[in-house]
Amino acid sequence: MVTIRLARGGAKKRPFYQVVVTDSRNARDGRFIERLGFFNPVASGQDLNEPLRLNLERIDYWIGQGAQPSERVASLIKQARKTEGAAAAAQA
Repeated sequence: MVTIRLARGGAKKRPFYQVVVTDSRNARDGRFIERLGFFNPVASGQDLNEPLRLNLERIDYWIGQGAQPSERVASLIKQARKTEGAAAAAQA
Protein backbone atom coordinates (compact mmCIF):
# COMPACT_ATOMS: atom_id res chain seq x y z
CA MET A 1 0.00 0.00 0.00
CA VAL A 2 1.23 3.50 -0.81
CA THR A 3 1.35 5.93 2.11
CA ILE A 4 2.11 9.61 2.61
CA ARG A 5 4.27 9.91 5.70
CA LEU A 6 7.17 11.72 7.35
CA ALA A 7 10.80 10.74 6.76
CA ARG A 8 13.14 12.06 9.45
CA GLY A 9 16.26 14.03 8.68
CA GLY A 10 18.34 16.61 10.49
CA ALA A 11 20.81 16.24 13.33
CA LYS A 12 20.40 14.66 16.72
CA LYS A 13 17.91 16.65 18.83
CA ARG A 14 17.15 18.84 15.77
CA PRO A 15 14.51 16.94 13.76
CA PHE A 16 13.52 17.89 10.24
CA TYR A 17 10.93 15.88 8.34
CA GLN A 18 10.32 15.38 4.64
CA VAL A 19 6.73 14.61 3.61
CA VAL A 20 7.10 11.72 1.17
CA VAL A 21 5.02 9.21 -0.78
CA THR A 22 6.36 5.71 -0.25
CA ASP A 23 5.43 2.06 -0.13
CA SER A 24 4.40 1.21 3.42
CA ARG A 25 6.90 -1.69 3.49
CA ASN A 26 9.90 0.61 2.99
CA ALA A 27 11.94 1.84 5.96
CA ARG A 28 10.94 5.14 7.55
CA ASP A 29 13.89 7.01 6.05
CA GLY A 30 14.32 4.68 3.08
CA ARG A 31 13.41 4.86 -0.56
CA PHE A 32 10.45 7.02 -1.55
CA ILE A 33 8.45 7.72 -4.70
CA GLU A 34 8.05 11.50 -4.45
CA ARG A 35 8.85 14.30 -2.00
CA LEU A 36 5.78 16.46 -1.35
CA GLY A 37 7.11 19.00 1.13
CA PHE A 38 8.71 19.38 4.52
CA PHE A 39 7.89 19.96 8.19
CA ASN A 40 10.31 21.65 10.61
CA PRO A 41 8.94 21.30 14.18
CA VAL A 42 11.75 23.38 15.74
CA ALA A 43 11.39 26.37 13.37
CA SER A 44 10.81 29.59 15.22
CA GLY A 45 8.18 32.10 14.14
CA GLN A 46 10.65 34.05 12.02
CA ASP A 47 10.16 34.45 8.28
CA LEU A 48 13.57 32.86 7.71
CA ASN A 49 12.48 29.53 9.16
CA GLU A 50 9.35 28.29 7.43
CA PRO A 51 7.88 25.49 9.58
CA LEU A 52 5.70 23.81 6.93
CA ARG A 53 5.53 23.68 3.15
CA LEU A 54 3.35 21.20 1.26
CA ASN A 55 2.52 20.75 -2.42
CA LEU A 56 -1.24 20.37 -1.94
CA GLU A 57 -1.91 19.69 -5.64
CA ARG A 58 0.36 16.64 -5.60
CA ILE A 59 -1.05 15.50 -2.25
CA ASP A 60 -4.56 15.61 -3.73
CA TYR A 61 -3.30 13.64 -6.73
CA TRP A 62 -1.78 10.89 -4.57
CA ILE A 63 -4.82 10.66 -2.31
CA GLY A 64 -6.91 10.33 -5.49
CA GLN A 65 -4.64 7.45 -6.53
CA GLY A 66 -5.34 5.67 -3.24
CA ALA A 67 -2.42 6.76 -1.05
CA GLN A 68 -3.21 6.82 2.68
CA PRO A 69 -1.78 9.73 4.72
CA SER A 70 -0.47 8.96 8.20
CA GLU A 71 -2.26 10.58 11.16
CA ARG A 72 0.42 13.24 11.58
CA VAL A 73 0.52 14.03 7.86
CA ALA A 74 -3.29 14.30 7.78
CA SER A 75 -3.16 16.90 10.56
CA LEU A 76 -0.39 18.80 8.72
CA ILE A 77 -2.47 18.80 5.52
CA LYS A 78 -5.43 20.17 7.45
CA GLN A 79 -3.21 22.88 8.96
CA ALA A 80 -1.77 23.80 5.54
CA ARG A 81 -5.24 24.09 3.99
CA LYS A 82 -6.36 26.33 6.85
CA THR A 83 -3.40 28.69 6.42
CA GLU A 84 -3.82 28.65 2.63
CA GLY A 85 -7.48 29.65 3.01
CA ALA A 86 -6.60 32.41 5.47
CA ALA A 87 -3.94 33.77 3.11
CA ALA A 88 -6.41 33.78 0.19
CA ALA A 89 -9.02 35.58 2.31
CA ALA A 90 -6.46 38.19 3.38
CA GLN A 91 -5.61 38.97 -0.26
CA ALA A 92 -9.27 39.35 -1.28
